[in-house]
Amino acid sequence: MAKLSRHEKRERRHKRIRKKIFGTPERPRLCIYRSLNAFYAQIVDDSGGESKTLVSASSIDKEFVQLAGKRGGKSIEDVQKVAELLVKRSLEKGIRKVVFDRGGFLYHGKIKAFADKCRELGLEF
Repeated sequence: MAKLSRHEKRERRHKRIRKKIFGTPERPRLCIYRSLNAFYAQIVDDSGGESKTLVSASSIDKEFVQLAGKRGGKSIEDVQKVAELLVKRSLEKGIRKVVFDRGGFLYHGKIKAFADKCRELGLEF
């Protein structure tokens, strides 16, 4: 059996996690994606057979670029600013409780910093 790449391992972890985690209207799913150049987060309602994005934020949003002064996502500080944007937008829509989907990424570094900042700002998961 061939050795799996990092990407393939992450995809396997993500599929395993997604079997158990799904968003409902009461508790939508907060899913994240981290690329080499940017950080993305969105709150999704999975009910009704198709996923519907309720709120999103990323390190390439216009509002993030104005806030940070650059396109980012490479540092923990950038990720925390994305968390601030997402929580602000979700609280405006009345979303307080979510289910956290780490997207197969290890709960460490930027992922942990993002989750901690979201909890600190008022999201419950």
